[in-house]
Amino acid sequence: MRRNDKETLTAADWEMAALQLMAEKGIQALAIEPLARRMGVTKGSFYWHFPGREALLEQALSLWESHDRRNLNKSLGEIHDPSERLVTFFRRVGKETFTHEVYSELLAAAGHPQVEPVLERVAERRMKHIAVAFEELGMPPDEAQYRARLTYSVYLGFLQLQRQHQTPSLSSEAFEAYLDHVIETLIPAPEAN
Repeated sequence: MRRNDKETLTAADWEMAALQLMAEKGIQALAIEPLARRMGVTKGSFYWHFPGREALLEQALSLWESHDRRNLNKSLGEIHDPSERLVTFFRRVGKETFTHEVYSELLAAAGHPQVEPVLERVAERRMKHIAVAFEELGMPPDEAQYRARLTYSVYLGFLQLQRQHQTPSLSSEAFEAYLDHVIETLIPAPEAN
């Protein structure tokens, strides 16, 4: 017996289910009827909350971006030491796999008109946080921005390699060694007093 779709599911439930589907199968897999079946409800429940697929996609992207913004501010913004902030940025690559899976799929759909502006805002926000940390380590603003772009490129490259199964297992010693190498290469060691 099906539950009363209107009373049991919220718009946020649909948005999260859409993100989960996109993380697993990509943005092109987002369709109302299969998503409703997956959730065990009728597609009428969907139309109670959204006028169509594009509205769901827009709200799901907004949910993901809000989560990313909060996560960035919490995990990086609350760390006062800039070196530790940068190290934490890289250490997060092995955690929050759902966030990274969604991001990887969004990168694969970068040309989509609803996805592209989200990716631009997220990248700009992340690189700004990284550049500020490099400036706090004593780099001139231009150099800090270049280093932030390089750091972010390494992060994006890692996600791409991960999609292609070309990286060490996230829980392996090889992954930890890789992260240590990236950190030592990109983050200047604090100067001894």
